[in-house]
Amino acid sequence: MADPAIILVSENHADLLEDEFGRYRRDYVIRAVRSAEAALAVTEEIRAAGDQVAMFVADSRLPDAHVLTAFADWRSVIPTARRMVVAHWDNFLTDSEPLRAGLAKGKYDAYLLMPRGRRDEEFHNAVTDLLSDWGSTVAGPEVDTMRIVTPTLDAHTLAIRDFLDRMGMPNRAYAPDSEVGREVLADYAGELVYPIVQAMNRAPIRAASVHDVAIAIYGQPDDVDVEVVVDLAVVGGGPAGLAAAVYGASEGLSTVVIEAEAIGGQAGTSSMIRNYLGFPRGISGMRLSQRARNQAIRFGTRFFTGWPVTALDPGRAGAPHVLHTDGGAVRARSVVIANGVSYRKLRVDPLDSLVGLGVFYGAAMTAAREMEGNDVFVVGGGNSAGQAAVHLARFARSVTILIRRASLAETMSAYLINEISYNPRISVRANAQVVNGGGDGRLEWIGICDTVTGHETHERAGGLFLLLGAEPNCDWLPDDVARDANGFVLTGRDVPRDSWIADLPPGNLETTVPGIFAAGDIRASSMKRVAAASGEGASVVPLVHSWLESLTRPPTAG
Repeated sequence: MADPAIILVSENHADLLEDEFGRYRRDYVIRAVRSAEAALAVTEEIRAAGDQVAMFVADSRLPDAHVLTAFADWRSVIPTARRMVVAHWDNFLTDSEPLRAGLAKGKYDAYLLMPRGRRDEEFHNAVTDLLSDWGSTVAGPEVDTMRIVTPTLDAHTLAIRDFLDRMGMPNRAYAPDSEVGREVLADYAGELVYPIVQAMNRAPIRAASVHDVAIAIYGQPDDVDVEVVVDLAVVGGGPAGLAAAVYGASEGLSTVVIEAEAIGGQAGTSSMIRNYLGFPRGISGMRLSQRARNQAIRFGTRFFTGWPVTALDPGRAGAPHVLHTDGGAVRARSVVIANGVSYRKLRVDPLDSLVGLGVFYGAAMTAAREMEGNDVFVVGGGNSAGQAAVHLARFARSVTILIRRASLAETMSAYLINEISYNPRISVRANAQVVNGGGDGRLEWIGICDTVTGHETHERAGGLFLLLGAEPNCDWLPDDVARDANGFVLTGRDVPRDSWIADLPPGNLETTVPGIFAAGDIRASSMKRVAAASGEGASVVPLVHSWLESLTRPPTAG
């Protein structure tokens, strides 16, 4: 297979663009043409050869087609390529206004000024951002830090790959009789039960669970010296937990984060978050999460991944709180509960048995690549469902969003609704509920009931992605931490009045137990948005400081 291509399209500036993109020739095939028609011919030639196009870069003015019409034509051939409009400096301001609506609808990914000289690094920063996004969500990695040896891509292997993708770790599956497979197995000394995973050139292990892979990479909580009491323990590595870790550690607090799954939580599964402040071209949940994790590590935060917290023993009279996991305990002067929520289960028995075999909870980035040529269904009306549908449309033949409401307007951001309405591969089916399904060893069909008429139809389905809303993960909390009727943690004035102290409510993000706080989606009345969760994670740190200071103050004389 040839290297992926970058196709440059400009009637008058093709030579300039080809020269400017010369720095990418080692890793990409650069093809420069002067018309939309010529670009379409090159695109079809590349597809026929079984190769890939990573990016289309088109002049804002083409001689034979409107640039957005051209993108639609090229996209019909290779839908996974990123799309960039570059405007000559004579046309940049004039063309920006009429093209702006297309950017909002997802018709292309970036609008940039054509470089005017050498080393225009702002321009190339945008290029590499888009290529990086393409490489992490579409292409197989050229190098891998994790090698998985297995004869079949079963549900268990997909779960491991999904965990590694969310952690930003390049990985690839190899057959046992492949050259790499034989190399890994030669270093493995245990009972041969697949999959076998080799982490960053360490000794291969039998991966009986995702948990085993996490331990192989990151260790376990009893690596923390049990004699040490940390200032801040954060339960959950989603946006709220990561923000608390960054701000806590940067202000000198000894900080530990314990995450049950992959860093990033539900947000980490989002293929592209376009409305997060400061990222005009959008950012994937994985990249946002890993950048935040690296930022927290820089300030001294320690992370333990793949270990659910099983219990919390609140400290009394200034004693530390104790967080228990199956791998050890962490003692902390303060705790931030930020372990978020999980997707609500569909609870349709025939489909429950096919989870991982065509049925997936969440966006399942790894599984999306396996949907090429299939008809796929997404259940859910929130932003996560919309982002998943847009991503799946790069691979699947068709994507149908199923919602119980009459429209998406009440539950999804307008920018996503616009993007979905433009995409010819995505349709929305209102007043619809999945009630049945099945297949021989993997999903083949689903039953959909019209909630208005009660009529049920059977549809052929290669994939079903369930993003059904939120259920809190609070079973590990003691009864001392008050929760609402749905299980979400109560804080501040939401706490029942009989739990107030001296007729005063707890702090805004403080629970009914002094020194234990809650932030993000797990908190009752919180706004279920990435930016809101990040804000709460940052805002909880001053409350933690106040609590820690209170522990060192002498008691007031009575």
